[in-house]
Amino acid sequence: MSTPDLAALVGGMRRALDGGPPVAPLPRLTAQAPPSGTALVVRTSGSTGTPREVALTAEALRAAAAATRERLGAAGRWVLTLPPTHVAGMQVIVRSLLAGTPLTVAGPGPFRAEALAELLADPLAGDDPVHLSLVPTQLHRVVEAADGGAPAALEALARCGAVLLGGAATPPRLLARARDAGVPVVRTYGMSETAGGCVYDGLPLRGVRVRVDAPGGHPGVVELGGPVLATGYLGDDEAGAAAFSEGPDGRWFRTSDLGVVDDGVLRVLGRADDVVVTGGVNVAPTAVETVLGELLGAEVCVVGVPHDEWGQELVAVLSDAVGGDGEATELARVRSAVAARLGPAAAPRRLLRVADLPLRGPGKVDRAAVVDLVRARSARD
Repeated sequence: MSTPDLAALVGGMRRALDGGPPVAPLPRLTAQAPPSGTALVVRTSGSTGTPREVALTAEALRAAAAATRERLGAAGRWVLTLPPTHVAGMQVIVRSLLAGTPLTVAGPGPFRAEALAELLADPLAGDDPVHLSLVPTQLHRVVEAADGGAPAALEALARCGAVLLGGAATPPRLLARARDAGVPVVRTYGMSETAGGCVYDGLPLRGVRVRVDAPGGHPGVVELGGPVLATGYLGDDEAGAAAFSEGPDGRWFRTSDLGVVDDGVLRVLGRADDVVVTGGVNVAPTAVETVLGELLGAEVCVVGVPHDEWGQELVAVLSDAVGGDGEATELARVRSAVAARLGPAAAPRRLLRVADLPLRGPGKVDRAAVVDLVRARSARD
């Protein structure tokens, strides 16, 4: 991101929050004018297909920022390490503007742990608590650097007031490693349609409502309500009508995620449309990824690919610089661990290693691209 472009974006966002014209960090996809009161037009990540444009009011953005400030206990000084083209990065800008504290911005180029340590030095020298948002891939690189003998970034994160972690599921081993190092990680859940993260560590922020469309204790599609909701989609009224609904208990947004609510705490199980049917059994890839993350300590994406016998075959793809396919002994260990936790049908039948998992948006694994990768590997073998 260039400083002049970012400066213009920050200035435009300041004016939009006070009733000025809306800001669109990326070129518009449609010619439809945003509804009155819109402050931000941001794209979804496109993880369900074609990206959509979401219209967010100043009231929704302010409500989300105020609820975050309340949950964290202080306005703090914000550090921007995410692209401002997505809602998570834009919310860092909004929070900083409303807090009235300086915004520190990462320089151009790929994320590097050593650069993060340098970036945090000045904010941490002040009196305000320092907050930032990361995606799991960034935290993984910080931990990896520390384990490789360069702990400066991890030590800097441990001195922050809060490290919001979202955009994708976090491997349990990575979360435990960071927290053991003293990093104040707060897992966030939300999306463009909810003005960013609106559920922190499973608990909704002030004013946010959570429910699932299933009886108590059973998995169902997650629905979110409250003042943080977007007005809707621009140029796609049909999708908006399917996702947003108005009822006697207020307005709701129907996500594409499966989850359960236990004693008011939301646990997200993965995308409803990611379920793989193998041998006639439904398997949630995210559940398998959780087991493998604990077992292997690597970033994992589990996908289903067509198979003559099973209908779909489960393949676990690991992000590992070593490269090459997993050895038979490791696959046997993986299958045994998953079968013991989730049943035999959930045990991957193949294990592949790649240098990096393909991403879509800020830290989201591109499952479609992973499937293409698996197919390309199979064609070569």
